[in-house]
Amino acid sequence: MFRNRQDAGRRLASELAKLGLADPIVLALPRGGVPVGAEIALELNAPLDVVIVRKIGAPGNPELAVGAIVDGNPPDIVLNRDIVDGYGLDDDELRVLIDRQRPELERRRLVYREGRQPLSVAGKTAILVDDGAATGATMKVALRSMRRRSPRETIAALPVAPPETVIELSREADRVVCIGQPAHFLALAYHYLHFPQLTDEEVIDLLRKFRPQDIGSTQ
Repeated sequence: MFRNRQDAGRRLASELAKLGLADPIVLALPRGGVPVGAEIALELNAPLDVVIVRKIGAPGNPELAVGAIVDGNPPDIVLNRDIVDGYGLDDDELRVLIDRQRPELERRRLVYREGRQPLSVAGKTAILVDDGAATGATMKVALRSMRRRSPRETIAALPVAPPETVIELSREADRVVCIGQPAHFLALAYHYLHFPQLTDEEVIDLLRKFRPQDIGSTQ
């Protein structure tokens, strides 16, 4: 049980600090992963950025992901080939589904990044952070995208997740650091004493404190 996201972040940071990671960069999944990631960035004296992921829903079933768009320059498209093949989607149909999600991805990019480009992970240790995971679907997509960007290694860092999710993520990341792995995973909020919904403004304020120019090791 964690007091709040900051407590979870400090405890994760303590575990990550033991690993002696080379050139770490913290990449948080908004919104909940940002206060967790901020504590890790502070402990490791590392830059903090966000990984913005937008699900691509299946035709007539938007909750089923045929893939996702991950913000980048250019954005990455990660497809779930089993779902794509199951729906018999061709390239033109996929393009329509993808284009529907681009405006929201761009909106989130503008809101969270305020005109800044995503930080490069090439040659660095990319630490992907969230405040927990049930299925880990979004984290898996983010990890796959980061691996295309030539990091030194990828690490999935989570305060809490079911054991089966940790196993799944270990197939995508070079390492997984997860403090709590309850056999009977409840809704994420049950693993925190204080688990408020975050606003965009709170996320932006945290990100501003960790801009690369403010961290000596990244200049």
